[in-house]
Amino acid sequence: MIHHRTFLAPTAVLVGLLALASAPAADSSSGSEGDRIVTADGELVVRPVQHASFLLEWRGKTVYVDPVGGAQRYAQWPRPDLILITDVHGDHFHLDTLKEVVVPSTRLVAPPAVAAQLPDDLRARTTVLTNGQTATVQDFHIEAIPAYNLTAERLKFHPRGRGNGYVIAAGPMRVYISGDTEDIPEMRSLRDITVAFVCMNLPYTMTVEQAAEAVRAFRPRIVYPYHYRGSDVERFRQLVGTDLGIEVRLRNWYPN
Repeated sequence: MIHHRTFLAPTAVLVGLLALASAPAADSSSGSEGDRIVTADGELVVRPVQHASFLLEWRGKTVYVDPVGGAQRYAQWPRPDLILITDVHGDHFHLDTLKEVVVPSTRLVAPPAVAAQLPDDLRARTTVLTNGQTATVQDFHIEAIPAYNLTAERLKFHPRGRGNGYVIAAGPMRVYISGDTEDIPEMRSLRDITVAFVCMNLPYTMTVEQAAEAVRAFRPRIVYPYHYRGSDVERFRQLVGTDLGIEVRLRNWYPN
């Protein structure tokens, strides 16, 4: 069932239930072991793949985010229970890769612009969410967050309403995936985010300064810069700072 945007985990519950005992924050590729984030509600494993693509392993399920580049990139990991697709561009949506990695139990979540390009068999297993809608898929509560450009010269890249970011939640833990966006009000107003994946690259999304300002506004517990080709992620970390208790994790999304 799809609902309009109503879900918000109370801060008190989040603080009371989460006991983060996270992996070291040293800068490196996560490698085949991934980053392990241990909480009172289970372990979240983060595996960078390439640019906008990564995996989450959580509560016995494997989630692929924007899988592209062919099935071989994913051969060492379990097949997906859930696939989240954020936008129509080729660095987020690649039909051949989807066809190769899905198994009968896989479910997808996508915006309408992506769903319109899916063949019937994949469309039948896809939950279509527009900005602000929510659904429960594979035991995860998923909220579609707007993702769009604000700057005049960038409006042509990501018009409002086409792409989705996502907040995916299980219990009190909430994970935000920005997709392609600038530092929009809907991002800045997020609350109770445990782990965030925030894009930054010009001319398509936003600067490291914009990204850092947005992150300081919504204050996730841990933030991963991703989709950052050509950006100074060390500068991003410096701008986020340490005074708000936000942990910036720099990982290698460009292994080749």
